[in-house]
Amino acid sequence: MQEHVEGAEPVVASPLYLWLICLVAALGGLLFGYDWVVIGGAKLFYEAYFSVHDPAMSGWLMSSALVGCIGGAVVAGFLADRFGRRPALVLAAVLFVVCAVGTALANDVTVFAIFRIVGGIGIGLASGLSPLYIAEVSPARNRGLFVSINQLTIVIGVLLAQLVNMWIARPVPPGLDAQALLQSWNVQDGWRWMFASEGVPAVLFLVLALIIPESPRWLSKVGRDADAGRVLERIGGIAYAQDILAAIRGNRTAEDRENAPMSALLAKKVRPVVIIGIVLAVFQQWCGINVIFNYAQDIFASAGFDINDTLKSIVATGSVNLVFTLLALRLVDSWGRRKLMLLGAGALTLIYLLIGCAYAMHILGMPVLILVLAAIAVYATTLAPVTWVLLSEIFPEHIRAQAVALGVFALWIACFVLTYTFPWLNTHLGPAGSFWFYGAICAVGFVFIWRRVPETSGVSLEELEVRLAAPRK
Repeated sequence: MQEHVEGAEPVVASPLYLWLICLVAALGGLLFGYDWVVIGGAKLFYEAYFSVHDPAMSGWLMSSALVGCIGGAVVAGFLADRFGRRPALVLAAVLFVVCAVGTALANDVTVFAIFRIVGGIGIGLASGLSPLYIAEVSPARNRGLFVSINQLTIVIGVLLAQLVNMWIARPVPPGLDAQALLQSWNVQDGWRWMFASEGVPAVLFLVLALIIPESPRWLSKVGRDADAGRVLERIGGIAYAQDILAAIRGNRTAEDRENAPMSALLAKKVRPVVIIGIVLAVFQQWCGINVIFNYAQDIFASAGFDINDTLKSIVATGSVNLVFTLLALRLVDSWGRRKLMLLGAGALTLIYLLIGCAYAMHILGMPVLILVLAAIAVYATTLAPVTWVLLSEIFPEHIRAQAVALGVFALWIACFVLTYTFPWLNTHLGPAGSFWFYGAICAVGFVFIWRRVPETSGVSLEELEVRLAAPRK
């Protein structure tokens, strides 16, 4: 049974209330983006402070948060079902606060890595819980818009971290030697304030998460229909609350009412679509864009930019990311998912080829910056948002929660591998070889999308389930 009852769902009665609770939940996405990128601007300075010279140690400090992301993603579903969506969001907020304070006060690499892992657990929780909560409080006709807010706040968090990093960092005089850099304010104190700044939105998220309502669907699931009804009434009125509660109760029948076991993901009927979901999640990371955000200092330094210009260039990447994410919100339905994914994979293959050639031919500086910005624009319009849309659409109803969780788990594993291996790739292949390597992955991704990924735009979830279950010709 579908949640929507024909002719029963009225215009949202309290749009301001709905917007407010969705924006509060979306702060989890903002902190996801902030925590994810703040380390990129601080990397040069904390590595100088801790005397990090080994590429393996550099990769570990950058990717340690991803260990937490994986752990957070694993337990997010259990916590949300056992204790509720709001307590799990509150826990994520607490972890972000602890990460901000602990990382800022760290005096050795072990403590630094531990608190980065703590923040990573917060990211792992927020990356799944924020869109889940928003989807469960939003009326069906507005759900796509409100869930998209979370993707937008992630990008805003990325840009905000980049702007704060640039504002905190003090200009570095040209020709500054290593010893003078080590004694500079940026190395001694500046990077600490970069991490501490995350505490401001984290505390705001914590306070507001304590006052938003619990998800009405979770409340009804645990037998608190009266409480669920009150939340739904504030969102859409009495008639809306009655209709949605009736639909929720009606869904508690047969296969859709029960939690399918993880073994159901291995069933022959659904195995092909589960493989598609995992490959798309991994490809979104292995296309290589996230190394630009996490290792921006290294990439722009190798392109001939000094420290001051590098920080400005990093902000440019975040600005482009925001603008083209807004564009993606308009294109994902009108252009279609498959077309955008093919465009993204194909364009990134070409751009990475050109970036590699620029490094190989020593055509550095502004040409590299333009190509990097073009790659980010393509990614923000295509692979970044569309992958999440596809993951929410392609799986059958009875395995959707478990399959999406498996996809998110695969995504964070892939992200860890990507982030950890980049210093090694950059050392052994050089910048040109590294970008050619990611270009080859994008070319393989293009072929996979062309052959295996269906168009889902304008197709009902039920029809998609039938199509994807049909034998391939």
